[in-house]
Amino acid sequence: MKFKGITQSDFDIFTIPGLEARMNALISQLRPKLELIGQELSPSLSAKLGEEFFPHVAKHARRSVNPPDDTWVAWANDKRGYKKHPHFQVGLWSTHLFIWFAIIYESTSKVSYANQMIKHLDQIYAKIPPHYEWSWDHTDPSRVRHSDLTVEKLEHYLKRVSNVKKAELLCGVTIERNDPILTDGKALLERIEDTFTTLAPLYKIGKV
Repeated sequence: MKFKGITQSDFDIFTIPGLEARMNALISQLRPKLELIGQELSPSLSAKLGEEFFPHVAKHARRSVNPPDDTWVAWANDKRGYKKHPHFQVGLWSTHLFIWFAIIYESTSKVSYANQMIKHLDQIYAKIPPHYEWSWDHTDPSRVRHSDLTVEKLEHYLKRVSNVKKAELLCGVTIERNDPILTDGKALLERIEDTFTTLAPLYKIGKV
């Protein structure tokens, strides 16, 4: 099966009321596409980073009442899971698709990563393209453009990631739901690959 892209109806899943109805649509319509993206990009991501990466599609298994507002596929160098590790994500909210490098609060290396990034702050600030975005909470769709951050403000956020248990770090790009690239499977996969290439140094810096 070939990945053909993301459609408006995929985004509309997040407006379906009720946990069971929304999960049924996620499982039948969107999860197969995320699984395809995961399979397609695992080899190139592994080659980029010099270690094997495994795809993990969000299951939302702990939910019992509230339906998920977003969903994703994540890649980590662990076959069993991704949350404890720095990882890469591609997913959707109702408004946009996101492509992230992510360190979420469950990460066992969150503090060491943030401290390494502070040590290389000027290098990171210079390498991240102006249109890229940062998020400090994976459960919140809001984000900040890199061009709107000063070096000092980025340092402030990174120190918060190091010192505050619930603070997180996500960096990458978002694509609005009406962008035509989303319906071109080949072009979208290429955009994701290009983004991962740009974000790879963030992963590598923390491995030092």
